[in-house]
Amino acid sequence: MADTNTSAVSATDAKRTAWAWVSGTFFGIGLVGKGGGTVAAVATLIIWWLVAKSGMSVSTLAIVTTAFAVFATLLGIPAGTIVARELNKKDPSEVVLDEVAGQAITMIALPVDWKYAIASLILFRAFDIVKPPPVRQLESLPGGTGIMMDDVAAGILALIIVQVLVHYHLLG
Repeated sequence: MADTNTSAVSATDAKRTAWAWVSGTFFGIGLVGKGGGTVAAVATLIIWWLVAKSGMSVSTLAIVTTAFAVFATLLGIPAGTIVARELNKKDPSEVVLDEVAGQAITMIALPVDWKYAIASLILFRAFDIVKPPPVRQLESLPGGTGIMMDDVAAGILALIIVQVLVHYHLLG
């Protein structure tokens, strides 16, 4: 006798576009449930920290971080659109590549200092959750564009604030 639950899961999985789910959920992080966006932002910070500690120059790190943020954003638009369509949700919490892009933006030209790294995470998550103008308005864009652009804007706002902190040495 066939297990109907297994069949239903298999049928659902068959409708999923693999590349969009792998990238959109940032290798499954978005499937952890509540707090997936924060987990994705923390994972991004850890990856950035490990890359930063690899010995590359500050300017090279800034270029790599920028390229990663742009790549995540450009990949996230179609991936977010597909996952949202397949889940029949406007902005599914499973899609966390937007948090990855936003956190990466926040760390562009960031000194390799744990105080600034933590500040970038706190600022990004605060702007992403509170969604001050124009962040909230960008959510209304269609599909993956809306999913991604509010986090891109939150990342830009956090980048500006963290760079002020860096410029004035406000964290030491």
